[in-house]
Amino acid sequence: MSAEHRPRILPRILHVSADFPDPVEPFKTPVIKRLLELTQGAFEHEVISLNRDAPDPLSFAASLLRRPRGGPVCQTDEQPFKYGLAMTYAAPGRGLWHRTMLEQLGEAIAAHIAGMAQPPQLLVGHKLTVEGIAVHRAAQLMGLPYALTIQGNTDRKILAARPDLRSHFRKVLHGARSVVAFSPTARAGVQEALGPPPAGIGLLPCPLDDDRVLAPRAGGNGLISVFHLKNHRVKNLDILAQAASAMERDDARCVVTIIGGGNAAERKRCETIAGSDGALHFAGPLERGDLRRRMNAASALVMPSRRESFGLVFIEALFSGLPIIYPAGTAVDGYFDDCPFALRVDATSSEAIRQAMEQALHHEQPMKAALAEWQSSPAARRFTRPAIGNQYSTSLTAALGPGR
Repeated sequence: MSAEHRPRILPRILHVSADFPDPVEPFKTPVIKRLLELTQGAFEHEVISLNRDAPDPLSFAASLLRRPRGGPVCQTDEQPFKYGLAMTYAAPGRGLWHRTMLEQLGEAIAAHIAGMAQPPQLLVGHKLTVEGIAVHRAAQLMGLPYALTIQGNTDRKILAARPDLRSHFRKVLHGARSVVAFSPTARAGVQEALGPPPAGIGLLPCPLDDDRVLAPRAGGNGLISVFHLKNHRVKNLDILAQAASAMERDDARCVVTIIGGGNAAERKRCETIAGSDGALHFAGPLERGDLRRRMNAASALVMPSRRESFGLVFIEALFSGLPIIYPAGTAVDGYFDDCPFALRVDATSSEAIRQAMEQALHHEQPMKAALAEWQSSPAARRFTRPAIGNQYSTSLTAALGPGR
């Protein structure tokens, strides 16, 4: 067989992620799944999708007493699915035995790799402080290189909560062949805590499922916010409600429309937080296409979240022609410095949020004009699916080593 007709052998990569839709939990965020789909022509991807079962302390203590002497503390259950293996592991909550449980999970992953007919050439852990510990251990046992993804919300929270594990987190980070972070704030937080790794930390935005551009529309019909109502605390609904209530009531656009689903109890709770002055309106969920059209018709997106790993909705809004109000120190902070269509606010200050919302309404036309110019710029192209796929391919190829 001639070289040009010989089947191309793709590098095999095993991804370990607790944020991958699987048969155990099909409604997880699709971000990691999209990254794999965008690069599937360059690599052969397989996934171990993690699900943690948190037993109550008494049951967990009883299981420890029953285990054989020297037997593993971390018990796993495995279920094959289209992308690889859904692995459920038992581990207590609140970070108890965090490193021990995850290192034993890594040993279970290594045992799985040892039984594979075609083992991977690279492991990837899709959070530094969780999957990274397990992947680091599995890589040690199997003599494999590994790469890491840093996710702002979880990684920064665990780094702050577990200073006793900081030296081990540093070892995991600095041992990776390549590292990418979803946001500038995630990268900065990890580098400040652990120091920059030898490979550095690249920035990799999260990909949209639809990155077609909708041009901004003049004369928007008001402010919107987009989140599932069960997440109202992290989305800062109480402070947003205070800001909305304090806005100047010069026209109907001052009402903030909340778009997102939720059960009856969640909606009632949110309506109680909103109060009775009509400053917030709950519109329920929308299908993806309808949401993009609703964004295009609005004046600005206001999402002063307390925490975000990335905040894909902000990019979705910008590609839908909608200026954004985003929280300082999290989400997309650092990507849009000095961009007039993106207003940065202190999420703890209802007054700062109120001022930003009024600015977005009073200066909608110049903000949307600046956004229209940005949409056709190289700065916008970095958030497109092809650009993200190419960047991630480059990062994985670097982790595989020379000649790959």
